[in-house]
Amino acid sequence: MERKEGGRLRRERALAAQPLPHRSPLSHPLLFSCGAPLPLGIAGLRVLDLGCGSGRDCYAAAALVGEKGSVTGVDMTPEQLAVAREHAESYCTSTLGYASPNMTFVEGYMEDLAAAGVAPGSIDLAISNCVVNLSPDKPAVLRGVYEALAPGGEFYFSDVYSDRRLSDAARSDEVLWGECVSGALYTEDFKRAAVAAGFAYPVVLAASPIAINDPAMRRVLGPARFYSITYRLFKLPAGMLESACEDYGQVATYRGTIPGSEGAYTLDCGHAFEAGRPVLVCGNTAAMVGEGGVSWLAPHFEVRGDRSAHFGKWGGGDPVPLTSDGKG
Repeated sequence: MERKEGGRLRRERALAAQPLPHRSPLSHPLLFSCGAPLPLGIAGLRVLDLGCGSGRDCYAAAALVGEKGSVTGVDMTPEQLAVAREHAESYCTSTLGYASPNMTFVEGYMEDLAAAGVAPGSIDLAISNCVVNLSPDKPAVLRGVYEALAPGGEFYFSDVYSDRRLSDAARSDEVLWGECVSGALYTEDFKRAAVAAGFAYPVVLAASPIAINDPAMRRVLGPARFYSITYRLFKLPAGMLESACEDYGQVATYRGTIPGSEGAYTLDCGHAFEAGRPVLVCGNTAAMVGEGGVSWLAPHFEVRGDRSAHFGKWGGGDPVPLTSDGKG
């Protein structure tokens, strides 16, 4: 598997080699990211960070999961792992007050999590921050994460995407690779790969455009547009998530129990639940927030109703386009 070491990784290696006395990854300069891939309400969960680098997101996750949770960071760069490990024990025991560290870092490739020691079904939440785009085999990453997740788990991550498939020239450009641009996946290809891996219904939590104004980069990229997108991919039993939203008359109510989101909880860009307010939801949304008690979000939601009655496509409407005379 060929790997490119673009400008970003070279900068990371150089910075990681510098001595950093009295500093933790939370204040380290190796902070290359395109989002904030850490949901709230993850106390007690087992978290895996793909391409953890110097460990910033792992340190934040270690505090969020609490002493009963655990965090594992995987990265292929020894220099970055050295930084991540340097303060792990003192941060967990002295800063957080835990009896023992709940955070570990392992060297390995995100395309082969099993070889890195991540057992199937051993993770509740996988996160990644602008790293999957650097992988030469993104479908393998998605398959590996799906295998590592326990039922009800989630891959919650931010990355760079494009509105089209990039040219060979753009994908092989070293500068663009180092800037996390040439590895950007076309959004529709990403969704197809996610479904093929087992994630039946990818949803978007947040998206924002990425401005690329450098003339030299633009000459290679052409009119392609780029976005920072946070996706949520749930691993649920077969049949719970369908390819489209269906109406079963189910109602979900957020309990207001997630610290930091007591008043309301945002599931994705189309669903913000006010605490205590019942909301009619499609089958897919019911599954993601806790139908049957499977999803990791289940303790925070009450879902009423089952799938014994089907009321058609979510949102109603005609199943096929009709002409003015009502004929299909």
